[in-house]
Amino acid sequence: MIVYDKNLLDNLALVEEANSLESAGFINKEQRNLIKKELPAFKRQSNILVRIGFFLLGAFLYLSICGVIALLGLTGSNSEHTFLNICCYIFAAVGFAGAEILANNKYYSHGLDDAFILGAILNIGFAIAITTEGYELQIAIFTAIASFVMYRRYLHLLSLLVFCLAASAVLFYGMFELGEIAKSFLPFVVMLVSAGFYFFTKRILNTLKQSYYYNGVLLTNSFCLILFYLSCNYFVVRELSVQLLGNEILPGADIPFAIFFYAFTFIVPVVYLVQALKTKDRIMLWISFLAIGFSIYTIRFYYSVLPIEVALTLGGLVLFTIAYFSIKKLKDNEAGLTFKPDRINNSNAILNAEALIVASTFGIKPEVKAPISPMEYGGGGFSGGGSEGTF
Repeated sequence: MIVYDKNLLDNLALVEEANSLESAGFINKEQRNLIKKELPAFKRQSNILVRIGFFLLGAFLYLSICGVIALLGLTGSNSEHTFLNICCYIFAAVGFAGAEILANNKYYSHGLDDAFILGAILNIGFAIAITTEGYELQIAIFTAIASFVMYRRYLHLLSLLVFCLAASAVLFYGMFELGEIAKSFLPFVVMLVSAGFYFFTKRILNTLKQSYYYNGVLLTNSFCLILFYLSCNYFVVRELSVQLLGNEILPGADIPFAIFFYAFTFIVPVVYLVQALKTKDRIMLWISFLAIGFSIYTIRFYYSVLPIEVALTLGGLVLFTIAYFSIKKLKDNEAGLTFKPDRINNSNAILNAEALIVASTFGIKPEVKAPISPMEYGGGGFSGGGSEGTF
């Protein structure tokens, strides 16, 4: 189903690995450029600012095409109402066609393709909203399907993120359709579903063979971690119960299972932190920091024990103390968690071994300079080395 040549996807993974090897000091810039020259790759933009610029250019192009179609449709149609009902489907088709043309011309993560892919998904959502008169569940279902198809077709990570959000919306609105009892158990259902998909994606990561799927599976796995924490966070559950279920929480009262949600709000970030340190998972570590911060915000939102300036000052002192003693504890560690710089960036042995491997693999012929002989010879005017007919 992938539109791209899989050999080019494999080449892209090798080029990215070469970039990381250059940044780590394993190979030099010339070797990296030679690798990129030897491996045909996509037209893509790794610079995020340049990619945003191309995205804006692609969005302008997409809107221009849709504007011309809308102008022709409104002037040439007898029924404006009929055209307005189908125009978003036409715009979505334009997005699909533009994405397909760019993919066939080897555009990948370029910016231009982002505009057409996201525009197609957005117009699918608008089209279903117009057709169903704003039926949320069907909008979420079709948006999830369209975004997943776009990811499988073009390996577009932003489309996969839209799929994760839309799939979560399908779960939410599906539970709403089941009645009041289902709404009451919504946090627990979301918690179980996100936990199940987390372990499912974790298993896929451990057995994945196609490297071009790795980032997508990793994104889904990280999204499940975030959704699991938010599903039973006290602030989220309480505010959604008021906004969606219409529950009125009187002064001195609390939501059902409040003790569980309080414990969940503080235990889960700590579990994330411990697991991240144990497995050296950087993404989970950052998620745990964000979860801890949001847990502190949750309590301060309902229970303001100290003025905000005092709380921020004390929090800064606590963080400074933790950072200071952590550095003191870890600075002499040679393995595991350590504050020392990564030794692979300064290892000449590994550097030379890696350069040799790259040279043997890609045919790079490093310049070999002969050692300077301690014996100096003369001009060699006649037959002997250094002999000019004189002593």
